[in-house]
Amino acid sequence: MAGKQGRRDKGEVKPPLQMVRNTETVDSKAFVLEHSRPGIVSLCLSENDDDDEIKLDPDYHNVEFLVTTGPGPCPQLDSKNIVFGAVLEGLDVVTSIASIPTYKPSERIRQYNDLAEFLGDGRAKNARAIWNKPLKTVYISGCGELKVAKPTLPPTLP
Repeated sequence: MAGKQGRRDKGEVKPPLQMVRNTETVDSKAFVLEHSRPGIVSLCLSENDDDDEIKLDPDYHNVEFLVTTGPGPCPQLDSKNIVFGAVLEGLDVVTSIASIPTYKPSERIRQYNDLAEFLGDGRAKNARAIWNKPLKTVYISGCGELKVAKPTLPPTLP
């Protein structure tokens, strides 16, 4: 699961205006926590799928995040993304969202798409935009921060 910067009417997020850059993203201590279980929330620092026109905006900030869905750890995300939280309640909701089928083109369609892109057909990029997207609409009407007086998480988790 992920959230990405873009248009609100498409279910994407918009960062606050005048947001300052977070210098902690280049600090090695920011990468200490691991994606050790389902429900870990992290900031994506690796390549994202934001549109190029959005990335060229001088006020652009990569605000993409993800929630690991399991069933186990995701070590391939360690040292690439910064863990900053964990789902404490509602992991069943996260799991049900993750179980929604996505569009996966066949190998033949992928090959045709590669050929179309090679030939300069701009429709190839548009077609790829729907790959791996949910086949049903996922609408999140509310979310927030759960205030916990004394966290009972192991020290390796946020």
